[in-house]
Amino acid sequence: MIVRPHPPTASPGAGDSLTLVVDGNNVMGARADGWWRDRPAAARRLLARVQCYAARVDHPVVVVFDVPQADLPEGEHGGVAVRYARRPGRDAADDRIVADLEEAGPGRVELVTSDRELARRARAQGAVVTGAGAFLARLDRAGC
Repeated sequence: MIVRPHPPTASPGAGDSLTLVVDGNNVMGARADGWWRDRPAAARRLLARVQCYAARVDHPVVVVFDVPQADLPEGEHGGVAVRYARRPGRDAADDRIVADLEEAGPGRVELVTSDRELARRARAQGAVVTGAGAFLARLDRAGC
């Protein structure tokens, strides 16, 4: 579930709550850094970078991965909420992200993904979408 700390204001602006949701596997796959050789390690590396970023911003950050990691249970981890797909198979994490957006209702959400179909579905729920490459560059600029 995407949890927002404050209800959104009536019109978009600085007072709105914001939640950043990261499509974890999509972002992991955005750079050819050998992530496919050790997916659990790649997930932990991404989480560490996102935790670094979360410590610098004043809004909730959620990362959704396709497959649960044995050493990384769903829940809060250093300022980042880790979530997993609720079922195995194609688009499972995408479905979890969209279901969480629907459940959360109105509010500002920035989704990080380069998956066109997920981006379309998220925009239909009112989310703003940032590409994985742009987000990785943001992490680089933040020193994360």
